[in-house]
Amino acid sequence: MNYIENIYICLAAPILAACIFLRGRSRRVMIFMLAGISMCLLSSYVSTFIAAAYGADKLTATIEITPTIEEIMKFLPILFYVVVYSPKEKDETAQMVMVTAVGFATFENVCYLTANGAGKLLDLAIRGFGTGVMHVVASVLMSMGMIYLWEQLWIRVLGTIGLLSLAGAFHAVYNILVTQPGYVAWVGYLIPVLTAVLIVMVKKQYVGRT
Repeated sequence: MNYIENIYICLAAPILAACIFLRGRSRRVMIFMLAGISMCLLSSYVSTFIAAAYGADKLTATIEITPTIEEIMKFLPILFYVVVYSPKEKDETAQMVMVTAVGFATFENVCYLTANGAGKLLDLAIRGFGTGVMHVVASVLMSMGMIYLWEQLWIRVLGTIGLLSLAGAFHAVYNILVTQPGYVAWVGYLIPVLTAVLIVMVKKQYVGRT
């Protein structure tokens, strides 16, 4: 069994146990956290399969294939939840989008840590905050669609496709920059953090005016 599956079992087991005993919103948080971890594992399989099918090298897969697959896979649990259960609380649904992203990013970072070791704390911190925030910011874009674009069917479909494309493009730009040497990689790691700060500032201004 590959080490990725071993990591998945170690992370998923306590969350699954918590899902059995918790109720209400706490259970939903754990379920979507588990969904994020599961989607990260599945996206690695899908990305690897597509890259092998098209004969893509590692760099091409990282830039062209992985961002699209990962953003779609992150969105699938929320899409299932919305279509099947039709939740009334849009704000909470948007929060579950971000919980899924946190689970996804956590599993990805743990796998990176296992593969590359824990010797360089600064590099790990930069990687953790950069990649983790990138996944959350990309999902914030999707959560905005949950809040503002979910009333009419045609807006829902076109808005979802547009936001998935935007999230995939944001992810792809991040991957392009962080795979470069030197200061370019630092710029890539900073973009998600700066974008997150900008979103928070805009949100505060919007809430303050409403």
